[in-house]
Amino acid sequence: MITVHTNKAPAAIGPYSQAIINQGLVYTSGQIAINPETSNIEATTIEDQTRQVMINLSEILKEANSSMKNIIKTTCFLADIKDFAAFNEVYAEYITTNPARSCVAVKDLPKAVLVEVEVIATINE
Repeated sequence: MITVHTNKAPAAIGPYSQAIINQGLVYTSGQIAINPETSNIEATTIEDQTRQVMINLSEILKEANSSMKNIIKTTCFLADIKDFAAFNEVYAEYITTNPARSCVAVKDLPKAVLVEVEVIATINE
């Protein structure tokens, strides 16, 4: 297993890695809308938080020699299922290959964010 870390995405806020590479796959930890430059959550809307999450995921995948086009599975967590349509609009701007996906509403997310996304992707060959 190879641990992935980049300063272009938020540092882990607990005892975990940004991502792990194992047997040709990248497994990211769930990403929330922390701006890595300020270590703060600046976005307040579901759209803006989703954009920051996608940027964070993109940077982690890039560091792992992968990309958003290599995603084969996403797991998405929403604080409010009413945000599903707005989340989907931004999600589709960044993840265009229609990977397998689960999307659920949960009671709470870390730091009271509106969205968290984790992915599994292949590495570039």
